[in-house]
Amino acid sequence: MSKTVITRTAFVKAPPGVIFELLADPRRHGEIDGSGTIQNARLNAPARLSLGATFGMDMKMGVPYRIVNTVVEFEENKQIGWRHIGGHIWRYILEPVEGGTQVTEQFDPTTAKSQLVLKLSKAETKNAKSIEKTLDNLQELFD
Repeated sequence: MSKTVITRTAFVKAPPGVIFELLADPRRHGEIDGSGTIQNARLNAPARLSLGATFGMDMKMGVPYRIVNTVVEFEENKQIGWRHIGGHIWRYILEPVEGGTQVTEQFDPTTAKSQLVLKLSKAETKNAKSIEKTLDNLQELFD
């Protein structure tokens, strides 16, 4: 696995603030999840994320599991990113454009604790496809 940030961008017909509210609410992440792994937010997840907030998610990738994420990037209506025990970051960058928002989603493995695990799990290819599907879902939600 290279230490290349996987990046995809799409136009969404909604203002950045509306999209940010969805991203800042972990209970809504399943609405756009392109990986199919999110089951739901843990009951103790905050209603709205902020810098340093932690939130647990019930996941399933073959078998059910739980993961705890920490928000490590947060700029209101512009950018939000979180990481879990694996160390890599999931990030969303929102840029206002005429008629909506340019939404960039990134999988950033540069801070991952194990590049080998990411390589063996084919994370680069899988995450690129999942990001594309997530952005498609986001577009459909606001179409």
